[in-house]
Amino acid sequence: MTDELVRKFQSKDAQIRSRLEEFRGMMKESDQRIFAELAFCLCTPQSKATSCWSAVTSLVENGLLFTGTENQIRPFLNAIRFGENKSRYIVQARKIFSGGIKKKLLSMPDPVQLRDWLAENVMGLGLKESSHFLRNVGLSDNKVAILDRHILKNLVKYGVIAEIPKSLTEKRYREIEQKMKDFAQEIGITLDELDLLFWSEETGIVFK
Repeated sequence: MTDELVRKFQSKDAQIRSRLEEFRGMMKESDQRIFAELAFCLCTPQSKATSCWSAVTSLVENGLLFTGTENQIRPFLNAIRFGENKSRYIVQARKIFSGGIKKKLLSMPDPVQLRDWLAENVMGLGLKESSHFLRNVGLSDNKVAILDRHILKNLVKYGVIAEIPKSLTEKRYREIEQKMKDFAQEIGITLDELDLLFWSEETGIVFK
């Protein structure tokens, strides 16, 4: 079955690697562009990624993502679950990174340390969302895994884990993350490539 997975990757490798190259260029972008990715990841829990990015794009276009109040942001999140909470998370995150989000991110070169700091300090970001954000801004370095339902389902399918856990404690998250890293190394696909491959298998697109 892993041979089949490798063949699937080979059929999509150019597309996947192009997207990862795009992510790796993100640190050349503005603080505002980086913050938009953070806002996207704050919106994604239990919501469709494409809907979340559409909402963030609309907020940027209407000049509200970086200056809007919770009440001004909230109507743009109608297609997203828990929009009231997420509008609050966006406003609170702006305060945390008021000194410059790129400066803060680059002050911690170790991806795992940075991921854990984000999960601890940014309300609305757990280990999964923090990992997602770092991957999307090119700072994951194949060291953190985005264990969402798509990934977990495929980890079961390919025998990496026995079942999807009913809940993901921090300890369990790190255990499965290591199993995914080992599996990626075993089949010769990087962790970030494997994530996008699994995601595209479930959704039909290589998104983010």
